[in-house]
Amino acid sequence: MSKILLVGGGGREHALAWKLVQSPRCRALVVTPGNPGIDRLPKTIAAPLKADDISGLVNFARNARIDLVVCGPEGPLAAGLGDAMRAAGFRFFGPSRAAAEIEGSKAFAKRLMAEAGVPTAAFGVFDDLAAAEAFIDAQPGPVVVKADGLCAGKGVVVAATKEESKAAARRMLADGALGAAGARVVLEERLFGREVSLMALCDGTRVTLLASAEDHKAVLDGDRGPNTGGMGTYSPSPLVDEASLADIVQRIFLPVVTALRQRGTPFQGLLYGGLMLTPDRGPMVIEWNCRFGDPETQVVMARMQDDLLPWIEGAADGRLPEGAPRFRSEAAVCVVLAAEGYPGEPRSGDVITGLDREWPADLWGFHAGTRRRGRDIVTAGGRVLGVTALGPDLSAARARAYGVIGAAPGQVGFSGMHFRRDIGTRGDA
Repeated sequence: MSKILLVGGGGREHALAWKLVQSPRCRALVVTPGNPGIDRLPKTIAAPLKADDISGLVNFARNARIDLVVCGPEGPLAAGLGDAMRAAGFRFFGPSRAAAEIEGSKAFAKRLMAEAGVPTAAFGVFDDLAAAEAFIDAQPGPVVVKADGLCAGKGVVVAATKEESKAAARRMLADGALGAAGARVVLEERLFGREVSLMALCDGTRVTLLASAEDHKAVLDGDRGPNTGGMGTYSPSPLVDEASLADIVQRIFLPVVTALRQRGTPFQGLLYGGLMLTPDRGPMVIEWNCRFGDPETQVVMARMQDDLLPWIEGAADGRLPEGAPRFRSEAAVCVVLAAEGYPGEPRSGDVITGLDREWPADLWGFHAGTRRRGRDIVTAGGRVLGVTALGPDLSAARARAYGVIGAAPGQVGFSGMHFRRDIGTRGDA
C-alpha cells in the first residue's frame, strides 16, 4: 500500500488522480496544488504547495512519509524535481533534469534524434535573426518556427509562407515575445500528413506504449487559428495498428531511450512522442514531451482497463512489468472548454454551472483551470474543463461529450466559454 504524492493541478492530474485512487495499492493520494475536481475524489488530500517549489515538495514528502512521487507537469521536471526527490531517497516517477531536456530544449531533442538516427524534419538552430532569415530564404517552402524552451504548447508557429516564418522568428528573436524560451529557435521543414500522439512508459531501458490518441492543437474548427496546449483529443487513433506501433517503438522510441541511457541519463517516466505520419517518408517525430500529455491523458486513462499504479511503480523502480496494459475497446473523446481570451490572456472568475449534475460512469468533467470561490466553482485558467466520454465508437463518444456542454439546465458551461465543435471528426475519415 502506497501513500502517493501527485504534483500538479490541471486536467491531466485530475485524470491521473482519478485513475490512481482506483488502485487497491493506493492507500492515500496527496495532490499539490490540486483543484476542486480532484478534491472530490476518494482517498485524496489536497496540499497547498506550488508545483515549482522543489525544496518545499521534498520537505513535505519527508514529513508526510510519502512512498511514491508522481510529477504531472513538465516545469518541475525540467527544473530538477526528480533529481531532488531521488537524492532524498524517494521513489519518483519522471525523468531527471538531464533527461527532461528532451522537452525542455527542442534543440537538444533534435540533436539527440540526429545522433540516434530517429526520423525527423531537417532543421537548424539559431539565436541570430539574420542567420535565421537566411536559412528560411534557402528552404524550398515555408518553415516551422519553434521556440527552443518551454512555452506551454504555444511556442510553435506552423507557417504557411516564408514571410510568416520570418515574422515568427522576428517576434521571438528580436522582439522577445516569448522571453528566454524564445531567445533561441529551431527552424525546420514543414511536414505534411496526419498527427498521432503516442505515450510510452519507460524504465530507462524498456518501453511500453499506452493507447494511441490524436490531439487538436489549433484553437478553431478545421485546425485553424493559433496553436494552444490542446483543444481536445480522441482515442484510439485509426491511423496506427499493432504492426505500425511495433515498428514505431523499434525505430523511434527505443533508439531515443537507448541514446539517453548511453549518455548516463536514463529516462524513467512517461515519454510522449508527437508523430507526423507522412505519406512518403512514414512516421516522423515533430515533438517529444517528458510527461503525460494534456489532454491526451484524459482519453487514455478513460480507456485504460488495468491498474495504472504497478506500471508507475515499475517505471520508477527501473523494472516495468512484463507485457502491456489493457485498454477498453470503446472510443473516448475529450472536448476542452476554454475561457474567453484563450490562447491569449484568458478571463478568470466566471461561475461554472452544471458541475453538480449526475455524471454517469463513462462521462467525466476533468477540471483543468478551476478554483473554488465560496460555494461556486469559477474559471481560473485558459483551459477550464475537459469533458470526456466513452462510447462504442467515436461518433457515439463525441455525441455524449458534446451533449452535456451548453447553457441549458444540467449542462456544463460558463460565460465566455469557447470550444471546438469538430473534436474526433478526423477519426471518421
